[in-house]
Amino acid sequence: MNTCDLCDLHEARVRILDLPLRDYGGRLAFDGLVSTIKAYEDNSLVREAVAEAGNGRVLVIDGGGSMRRAMLGDLLAAKAVENGWAGVVVYGAIRDSGAIGAMELGVKALGTCPRKTDKLGQGARDVVVEIGGLVIRPGDWLCADEDGVVLADEVLR
Repeated sequence: MNTCDLCDLHEARVRILDLPLRDYGGRLAFDGLVSTIKAYEDNSLVREAVAEAGNGRVLVIDGGGSMRRAMLGDLLAAKAVENGWAGVVVYGAIRDSGAIGAMELGVKALGTCPRKTDKLGQGARDVVVEIGGLVIRPGDWLCADEDGVVLADEVLR
């Protein structure tokens, strides 16, 4: 199922993330239940999350839209692939985009930045986040492809 079909079939049940996200991962289409992180220029919690079994989930990172530091790089992306995450959506920047593009992982972000983050252990996991005016909750279902990102309260097919 692609995002366009989901919108056509379930218009009243889907929410669209209206942001200029770009595709960086080797997998353009992905879906899964959401796990969230809210952290500003500190990817310590991202490292913790991708080290866990992903079980086909999608990690949504609210990095506050910062383009000054990358919330995901090739090492963490490789760990996400190894542990079964379907994808990562970053409201902020990533780095190592060439290497990430070769990985079997969906990655969407606002853009890239070569600078790594601080590692101060700050932020919160599995909390409600608001990105681009859209409320995203842990356990929501996310479907992404070349046309955008769609969320729903439950898995839609």
